[in-house]
Amino acid sequence: MSRILPGILCMAAIVVASNILVQFLFGQWLTWGAFTYPLAFLVTDVMNRLHGAATARKVVVAGFVVGVICSVVGTQIAGEFGPLVTWRIAAGSGLAFLTAQLLDVAVFDRLREGAWWRAPFVSTLIGSAVDTAIFFTIAFSAWLAFVEPGNDVSWANDALPLLGLGPVLPLWVSLALADWGVKLGIAVLALVPFRLIVEKLGRQDAK
Repeated sequence: MSRILPGILCMAAIVVASNILVQFLFGQWLTWGAFTYPLAFLVTDVMNRLHGAATARKVVVAGFVVGVICSVVGTQIAGEFGPLVTWRIAAGSGLAFLTAQLLDVAVFDRLREGAWWRAPFVSTLIGSAVDTAIFFTIAFSAWLAFVEPGNDVSWANDALPLLGLGPVLPLWVSLALADWGVKLGIAVLALVPFRLIVEKLGRQDAK
């Protein structure tokens, strides 16, 4: 338990922080939560490298449970435009997190014998793409409006140039692309702390 507890605590802190910060905008296309949530992949990858896929999956499940609790609490808190968290957002968030993180664990495990950077980078690259696609499609696309008819997502489907410059697409596509771009940037930057943390904790475990 002592090996897995730090990972669980870090994952829980990231999930809680992201659920709070996602309510605050950063510029036109992002929320502050976009900068904290990708760190969940760092936690998963560190646990996978140090303790194996089975332990990493336990950390993911713990994070999923914390995320579900946060989402359920959010659905019961009324904001200016309704509940802070709609059921579509709650469902999209939970499904995206669990699917993407478990995929990250599987890809990392498959690549763990390669160059030190390949497993964390490729697994995060694939996991973050799946996470973004699942979350934004479930939470905001007009195709799934029947899931929660009382939730008006017309604002997210306004036709606008992609990121203000490209072809005209629903707004949520721009939000998703911007979100994925941040995840990719953090995936690259996270290679530095990944290397340092793994080396330090690896030496401690070897003593």
